Amino acid sequence: MEISMETPYEEFENYSYASEYYPPGAGSEEQARLELVHWISLLLCVLAFVLGIPGNAVVIWFMGFKWKKTVTTLWFLNLAIADFIFVLFLPLYISYVALSFHWPFGLWLCKANSFIAQLNMFSSVFFLTVISLDRYIHLIHPVWSHRHRTLQNSRVVVVFVWLLASLLGGPALYFRDTAEVNSQIICYNNFQEHDSDLTMMRHHVLTWVKFFFGYLFPLLTMSCCYLCLIFKVKKRNTLTSSKHFWMILSVVMAFMICWTPYQLFSIWELSVHHNSSFQNVLRGGIPLSIGLAFLNSCLNPILYVLISKKFQTRFRASVAEVLKRSLWEASCSGTVSEPLRSTETKSLSPLETGQ
Repeated sequence: MEISMETPYEEFENYSYASEYYPPGAGSEEQARLELVHWISLLLCVLAFVLGIPGNAVVIWFMGFKWKKTVTTLWFLNLAIADFIFVLFLPLYISYVALSFHWPFGLWLCKANSFIAQLNMFSSVFFLTVISLDRYIHLIHPVWSHRHRTLQNSRVVVVFVWLLASLLGGPALYFRDTAEVNSQIICYNNFQEHDSDLTMMRHHVLTWVKFFFGYLFPLLTMSCCYLCLIFKVKKRNTLTSSKHFWMILSVVMAFMICWTPYQLFSIWELSVHHNSSFQNVLRGGIPLSIGLAFLNSCLNPILYVLISKKFQTRFRASVAEVLKRSLWEASCSGTVSEPLRSTETKSLSPLETGQ
């Protein structure tokens, strides 16, 4: 199964004029290098799917159904839901790349797949920002936090975050389109095929909106929160020794490490119109940055297990409880089944027993 470079590389945030960036006719060495890059990107996506489905499902199960409902578990529950929804759609993108960028799933799945990717990016970074702000307020302004940090208010914030993420990811539902190129169907952003100025304007606006609201502003907010926490609570040992603090910080850092290359390449891609020498770098960098960004969807459950002693303890206790209940039900079913059968037989009427 060979990934052909004669088809423009159409990733989940590609554009209707991508063929200008990635023209056919690449040399054999360059083509081999790009094929290797695409296979690495594909493997990262497969890894994100294989680890992300069970990992996020476990987090959703325990935080949503087994553990006590708290403000903190509510934040991490919704973060896991965002990642879980995304990895459910990931096989579509994996198939798209594996089929040499042929999209056989139709227009609406093309739109939905891109919308889910955008929704995951925005909702994840927004919930991480909320978690950082919540930790800052809880430690620096405990009186105000005790008064207003309630489950009811937190649910309002959750709804607002999902609505805002849906609004910012909404353009994918409008602009995403399918077209036939070189006997293959591609899924791309159809900004405006016949007006290059309008195409570039929409491309620039959406890229900068994604960068500022989906990366820069949340990054600055989270950085300010943690810097203030480190300096203002420096005299307390509770902050630096808190596993919960380091778990949150590790989740934030994982998001930034995974999504920073993609955001930078997206900005860099805007300059391709003015400098064609960037094409080779982008052709190799964009697919790798996409695979790295998608990998973030499976990292959070791994970080919870590795860092949070509290999560480990509660996870083991929950698993032990489930196993204990299962064994108890199995043992009870074996010892009770015979008396139940005899009781039920005695209670049946002659007609029902065949007598």
